[in-house]
Amino acid sequence: MKVEFSEEALQQYKDILQRYPEKRAALLPTLHLAQQEFGWISREVMQYLSELMDIPVTVILDTVSFYTMFKTKPSGKYHIQVCSTLSCALRGSREIYEHLTSKLGIQAGEVTPDGKFSLVKVECLGSCGTAPVVQINDDYYEGMTPEKLDKILDELE
Repeated sequence: MKVEFSEEALQQYKDILQRYPEKRAALLPTLHLAQQEFGWISREVMQYLSELMDIPVTVILDTVSFYTMFKTKPSGKYHIQVCSTLSCALRGSREIYEHLTSKLGIQAGEVTPDGKFSLVKVECLGSCGTAPVVQINDDYYEGMTPEKLDKILDELE
C-alpha cells in the first residue's frame, strides 16, 4: 500500500508551506501532520515526505530520531511518556517508571499485548516546577505519584 496524505491532510500540508520561506523550514510541522495522519513515522512515511518536500530522507530520519515526540513505531492507544530529566528524577520519576513497568508488564519502547498502552522515557517535558511529570497522549499530569497514576490508568481502562 502506497503511503499518501489524505486530501484533507494534503491541504493542511499546503497551508503549512504558505507559512515558511522554503519547504525544508516546514519539516517539523509536516512531521507532526504526518504523525497525526499515519499514527507514527515509518520508513515509508519518511520516504514519502522526502519526495513530497524534496528533502533527503536522511535529513528526515535525523530529525525524527532527534525529537522524542515523533514515534518511529506504532504505539498504544494511550502513549505514556515519563520524564527522566534531573528535576523529575529527584522528585520520583524512577519510582513512577518502575510502577508503570510493573503494572503494565512492559518496558520502555514496548506496547501492552492488548495495544492499549505504550511506554517511553523522555527527556524534559518542560514542567520542572511540577515534577515528576507524565504525559499521556497530549495531556500532562504533574506532581505524579503511583496512587495518582493508578487512578488515571483506571479511568482510561
